[in-house]
Amino acid sequence: MAKTTWKAGTMLAPVPPALISCGTIEKPNVMTAAWTGIICTEPTLVYVSIRPTRYSHEIIKKSGEFVINIPTQKLARAIDLCGVKSGRNIDKFKLAKITALPCSTISAPQIQESPVSLECKVREIKSFGSHDMFLAEVMAVDIDDSLIDKNGALNMEKAGLLTYAHGFYYSLGKKIGKFGWSVEKKSTKRKRIAAKRTK
Repeated sequence: MAKTTWKAGTMLAPVPPALISCGTIEKPNVMTAAWTGIICTEPTLVYVSIRPTRYSHEIIKKSGEFVINIPTQKLARAIDLCGVKSGRNIDKFKLAKITALPCSTISAPQIQESPVSLECKVREIKSFGSHDMFLAEVMAVDIDDSLIDKNGALNMEKAGLLTYAHGFYYSLGKKIGKFGWSVEKKSTKRKRIAAKRTK
């Protein structure tokens, strides 16, 4: 396969166009950020990178709290709106027709329509040129009951996840495997498939 070399750029994709909610229940704000991800398991650390000019940057820097709300196909219009409008002058929750819901450990609101919301407390802010990275600890995870099966396992395939790549939104396709499936023993695979069929 031939490749063409371009200059350095933010070509990592796909990424989650997550809704980052902040502020309070009384005065909520939300922005879309595709530059967010996992840093560490123990403690559970994540990050979101935000331009200092963004209204949410100001709020999160002051409060030290935010929520990463997982994006879905149903939220696609809201996600796009919250990425192009500023909350300085408008209520983006009202504009995007999404609902602010209280969190269990922080004052920032989560988004009711998002199936998974990560409640985060900022540990550190690092400046890296165009963006500041908010490194945060996940204090709690709120999951829609419809995604939890009778065994207590999370079934994200039901969520209709949305992704973002180079200016465009894409829906994720069907599940094709699980972690470790490439080295799974045939007998274990047969047992797993048989167990699925009997459910």
